[in-house]
Amino acid sequence: MTDRPTQKISGQTAPQGGADPLEAAGTDVAVAADPPIEDLAGDAQEIALSLFDQVAVFAETALRPWNAYQLLIAAGLFAFAHLLAKLIGPRFREWMRRRGNWPKWRLRVLLVIHNRLRLIFFVLMIFPMVWIMREVTWPSRSYILGGVAELSLAWLLIAFVTRFIVNGFVRSLVRYAAWTWVTLSILGFSEQARELLDAAAFELGTIRISAWMILQAIFTLGVLLFIARFVSKATASGVRRNEDISPSMQVLVVKFAQVALYGMAFFIGLRAIGVDLTGLAVLSGAIGVGLGFGLQKVVSNLVSGVIILLDKSIKPGDVISLGETFGWINTLGARYTSVVTRDGKEYLIPNEDLITSQVVNWSHSDEFVRLDIFFGTAYGDDPHKVRKLAIEAASSVDRVLEQRAPVCHIVGFGDSSVDYILRFWISDPTGGLTNIRGNVYLALWDAFQENGISIPFPQREVRMLGEEAARGAETG
Repeated sequence: MTDRPTQKISGQTAPQGGADPLEAAGTDVAVAADPPIEDLAGDAQEIALSLFDQVAVFAETALRPWNAYQLLIAAGLFAFAHLLAKLIGPRFREWMRRRGNWPKWRLRVLLVIHNRLRLIFFVLMIFPMVWIMREVTWPSRSYILGGVAELSLAWLLIAFVTRFIVNGFVRSLVRYAAWTWVTLSILGFSEQARELLDAAAFELGTIRISAWMILQAIFTLGVLLFIARFVSKATASGVRRNEDISPSMQVLVVKFAQVALYGMAFFIGLRAIGVDLTGLAVLSGAIGVGLGFGLQKVVSNLVSGVIILLDKSIKPGDVISLGETFGWINTLGARYTSVVTRDGKEYLIPNEDLITSQVVNWSHSDEFVRLDIFFGTAYGDDPHKVRKLAIEAASSVDRVLEQRAPVCHIVGFGDSSVDYILRFWISDPTGGLTNIRGNVYLALWDAFQENGISIPFPQREVRMLGEEAARGAETG
């Protein structure tokens, strides 16, 4: 019978044969769950030394004659590209300013080209130089120049691609990270860098999390979320062009599509990097309960937004009044509703307020809105003539509907005037209410001035009594 292998733990040697299985299992778990820190540090040091050795070898070979010639050629081309960018850049910018009526995406592309003129000129010159070197000399005498050409082209493509990222900080972070990784890959150091990042790890239960895994997760989730955002915008554009879908249902479909796409991107990204979604479901449930108490208002606004979209009480384009706010619905968001007033102010009203408060929707069932204005004339004027003139004046104003003719009625006899109400209808409340009232008042003024109708104002008579009358008033 052969001897069984032994395992050394904390300075003690224990035979695996004949030992208690529970003790052996416990010992194995302890060893697996607590890797020595010295081993990790040693691996990282070994990888770093290997990387340093390769950099030293590369630097040594760069001093050879033909390698030095290639570096000098690359430096000369870069200097010439810099000079061209300085000469052409101002003229190119002036040409861009004269294209102010172009679409924004074209102007953004032109701006990227302007900012990368030096690199563009360098790429355009170095690739022909690589071809010339390979044709004139041996192919081995153009390897460094070819690597510089590939590196510059990769940097240029990264600069253009990362321009699609809206957030400036995230765009810069992704750009520099991509430049670093592409540089390491082209120079042949990517494997050592990956091993170095993978060595920096810690264990969370049964999951091993390393710096390399975190970078993979960030990259994968970033790409998937970018794709989800692009598909979401394309879907929203297609839904909004469909005239068979009501505006409120368009918003609802777009919101559900966004939630579904971003949710799929998030979970697919987690699965792609090896995260167990079973444990994540339990953890997210516990976190959801805790957040539910702290985010009641946010959840209430989200639910209120869905209710508004489902019952179609408010939709984009409607004219509403909420308290002192009067305007039309610009957008319906997940948390708030954007209301734009006539003076250009944009109010962000929480969706919960639209559910719990009294809202006047001027265009809920139709676009017709009736407006009332009040005025008065002197007692000496014929009320029949006043009513006729008022109706004719209102009918002559643009935006006042003819099919729903204006009407005028006497509403009372005041201290110094006969009081009237003039009612008329419009079908475009988004065009404003104050301006149409003002135009009707002006038409009334002109009609009354032409026909001798006077608009009275409060008057008081003061009588000066003589001395005898004053004494009689005092004694009486």
